[in-house]
Amino acid sequence: MTETTPYDADRARFTRQALARLVLCDHAADIADGAAGLVATENDPDTGPGGRVSQAFQLIELAERALVSAVIYERERGSSWTEIAQYLGIGPADAEERFASNLDGWNKAFEVPYRLDDTGRKRIPQLPTAAYDPAWACDRLDTWAGNRLILVNDDRPVSSGLAMAQSEE
Repeated sequence: MTETTPYDADRARFTRQALARLVLCDHAADIADGAAGLVATENDPDTGPGGRVSQAFQLIELAERALVSAVIYERERGSSWTEIAQYLGIGPADAEERFASNLDGWNKAFEVPYRLDDTGRKRIPQLPTAAYDPAWACDRLDTWAGNRLILVNDDRPVSSGLAMAQSEE
């Protein structure tokens, strides 16, 4: 499927490294928001039995997604499997094997960015939302970080540090 969408031009302004970093930022924000839900105690009586366990377990799932996106980002920025593996406490070959399918999916999404849904009428993006629509992700994450990160003194705390694609002028 090679048809274009309005998001393609926005995405082309970013390097793959920047897109991977946006995905990692998005997943990190999800974890922070999920963890924040466990801090306040006021609504504990409204939570059914096991409800807080469910919330904590969801954090594990979100952290696994963030780990995958961190590995993809590190590979995009040139980190070796040895460098990545040292932080995972496993060997380089094990790290590569563990994340091979995730990296394959990331790479294939740039070759075939969409698939058709079961009806054959709707295109489903293969890239994570933050990489598929990076302009939206930058706006959302800059606002998120500006509202939550007290010591950050930047109007664009997420997007200002991204590696942008070189213009073809």
